[in-house]
Amino acid sequence: MLRTNSCGELRKEHIGAEVTLSGWVNRRRDHGGLIFIDLRDREGIVQTVFNPEIAPAAAKAAGDLRSEYVIKVVGKVALRPAGTENAKIPTGDIEVIVKELEILNTSKTPPFYINEEIEVDESLRLKYRYLDLRRPRMKENLLLRHRVVKFMHDYLDARGFTEVETPIFVKSTPEGARDYLVPSRVHPGQFYGLPQSPQQLKQLLMVGGLEKYYQMARCFRDEDLRADRQPEHTQLDCEMSFVSREDVLQLIEELYSSLANTLKPELKVIKPFPRLTYADVMAKYASDKPDLRYGLEVADITDIAGKTEFKVFKTVIANGGVVRVINAPGCGEYTKKQLDELNQLATSAGAKGLLTISLGTKGGSLNDLAQDMVKSVAAKFMTLEQIKEMAGRCKANKGDLLLIIAGELEKIYPALDTLRREIARSLKLADPHVLAFLFIIDFPLITRSKETGRWEAVNNPFTHPSDEDIPLLDSAPDKVHGKNYDLACNGLEIASGSIRIHRTPLQRKIFKVLGYSDENVEKLFGHMLEAFDYGAPPHGGFGAGIDRTMMILTGEDNIRDVMAFPKNQSATDLTFGAPSPVSEEQLKELHIKLREE
Repeated sequence: MLRTNSCGELRKEHIGAEVTLSGWVNRRRDHGGLIFIDLRDREGIVQTVFNPEIAPAAAKAAGDLRSEYVIKVVGKVALRPAGTENAKIPTGDIEVIVKELEILNTSKTPPFYINEEIEVDESLRLKYRYLDLRRPRMKENLLLRHRVVKFMHDYLDARGFTEVETPIFVKSTPEGARDYLVPSRVHPGQFYGLPQSPQQLKQLLMVGGLEKYYQMARCFRDEDLRADRQPEHTQLDCEMSFVSREDVLQLIEELYSSLANTLKPELKVIKPFPRLTYADVMAKYASDKPDLRYGLEVADITDIAGKTEFKVFKTVIANGGVVRVINAPGCGEYTKKQLDELNQLATSAGAKGLLTISLGTKGGSLNDLAQDMVKSVAAKFMTLEQIKEMAGRCKANKGDLLLIIAGELEKIYPALDTLRREIARSLKLADPHVLAFLFIIDFPLITRSKETGRWEAVNNPFTHPSDEDIPLLDSAPDKVHGKNYDLACNGLEIASGSIRIHRTPLQRKIFKVLGYSDENVEKLFGHMLEAFDYGAPPHGGFGAGIDRTMMILTGEDNIRDVMAFPKNQSATDLTFGAPSPVSEEQLKELHIKLREE
């Protein structure tokens, strides 16, 4: 080893010991003869001192050192002189008096400061990711990620789960997003699909009698990116035989609460995790992954709006639409600029417009509100009593601001969710030290696609319908609920799963409702149906996103800040420059010819 100790472990008890340290030059300070080098490695920083009276050769060589040089030093641990201690670092009571220096490598001037946590353009960070990883924030995120994954391994191993690796090259089957396809050289014109998840594979492991399976699975989805989504991600994938939904939910709750309490004890976990139906969360929060650290519940005011003389309301309601409201507490004196920004936010999320009603200035109760205190372009089309009734429906008070959106229910959900999150952000309503987990249950099993008009699975076609709803598959598929469930926390979906279908007749029935021909069923899923005919046990499980879990634990807003080498917003790897063209020879081997557009 090129060191006897790490930089971050030295303390007063090491005083007098001779140590060998290796690391990067974090900062260099020349104090007229004495040179101080803050030496950094993964474990921390320690101050080293080069004194020409003690080690003239080392002190002379230290004059050439610059930030990010890689060096090895040999020296003796000493107590810092009184008054020079640094309480900001764990090694701040001591320093190392160097007697030998070896420069292991030099460094060009980095494109951004590594020893300071300053804002750096993300494209630059991703291009030089290997330098970005040296910075404290990214280093700590990756070290915590290691501990999270290890905790999950240990937790499941202690409960009898078996880790099994499943293939990356699989058959391309429809599972909700586009597959990444890999052409086969030895089978011209045929392709493998990279797995969106090991869904079918883990079910086959249950048919194989494994009973309790897990793995840290790499998953691939060719879909548009956003702050919490990457083309490739890692999920904790679990499946169990002979379990009910309750068994799976209890395992998830125990896993996540234990994980947070052990690795992030400074965060408060609210237990037990509440269980809300999909219908309830959409009605109250306009989202299937709501943040429960604050209220701001959505209220239905369609009945009140229908009594007003406001033409927009009447037109929307006549066309089968609805009117919803969110109260922004204490925001009644928002400026025109602030109101315009909220309107732009709502329209960018799909709303046709945002109606705001200011309930005057703070002070007094809603009973004190007078007509001349109300500010809104629609105020003259409503009575004061109607406005008060709307305010009462969303628990608003004098000095608050009503945010009202009208339209087709499914289409206004995103705008309501966006506004709710924005008001919570601007008013700082979400406690960053709280983890508000919740389970969402009773999702619809099947929905009709707006684009194609066909029935499609809300989750995947292997989800078991609620037993009492099975008779509705023929007459009203959209009223069938599934035995699926999500885990959300602080506004992010971090896990999803279900009890699976394990009998061939029911699985064929679902495929038929979804519009698959018998030929396509055999072509795409024949292997699954045949497996079910050989005594498949009842089974269920879940997939939990490691990357989103890390976002929750670290408080990061972007998934790219908890991954070592992520893609940017356009799915480009800036470090390697991928995707990139390949040679004609490679394409020829794969029997592929590019078509010019």
